[in-house]
Amino acid sequence: MIHATAIISDKASIAGNVEIGPYSIIGDGVEIDSGTRVDSHVVISGPTVIGKDNHIYQFASIGDDPQDKKYAGEPTKLKIGDRNTIREFCTVSRGTTHDKGETVMGNDNWIMAYVHIAHDCIIGSDTIMANNATLAGHVHVGDWAIFGGFTGVHQFCHIGAHAFLGMYSVVHRDVPAYTMASGSPTIPRGINSEGLKRRGFDADQIRNIKNAYRLVYRKGMKLAEAIDEIAERSKTQTELELFLESLRASERGLIRQAPGR
Repeated sequence: MIHATAIISDKASIAGNVEIGPYSIIGDGVEIDSGTRVDSHVVISGPTVIGKDNHIYQFASIGDDPQDKKYAGEPTKLKIGDRNTIREFCTVSRGTTHDKGETVMGNDNWIMAYVHIAHDCIIGSDTIMANNATLAGHVHVGDWAIFGGFTGVHQFCHIGAHAFLGMYSVVHRDVPAYTMASGSPTIPRGINSEGLKRRGFDADQIRNIKNAYRLVYRKGMKLAEAIDEIAERSKTQTELELFLESLRASERGLIRQAPGR
């Protein structure tokens, strides 16, 4: 299961049925759980914890030092959950002490080639990041979010659950849950109706989410007023809770419509 040319540190912990391909290097403090497959020429540095049944393709760099000039060798960590696919040439950095000290990825994520996930990012589960998507430090990504190819996200931005970012998007502000957005700078384009249908949201739920979106982006209301109205509706329309949470949690400010729209 481990190729003879792979280099495995004595200070790494590898489950019995992990596959490690030719010329891969597994460093100190790396833990890899059962069923995970690491292809050839992968470098995994620690401290890094990788869960079950992941597949890391060739030439990926996982858990190396954060690309942060303030980093001074502190023992920070990367945590990766279960059943993630990480394709060729991806880079995922450990955290820094200027945040919680951890970069975290959940379960069932599909990370395509050349994606960069920087230090202290928090990635949920079931996300898709197309080729060359780039996340700067401290970015938070909710479950089921989708990133088009070459999308770039500024540090500290939050991308809400079920959001959809079009190809070549440049994100400088927070994207609320359920929102479809694109452009440079990124502007809101509506809600991710098709994605919600595929995930089992019914017509009434999608209509309620669309109406809540309109309160923020179409009705000319102040954000605080829209939040109050959505909070009231969420008492009976529980699907609005994710949208409401992403509005309240925004610290960088929300993406806004272009003038005249």
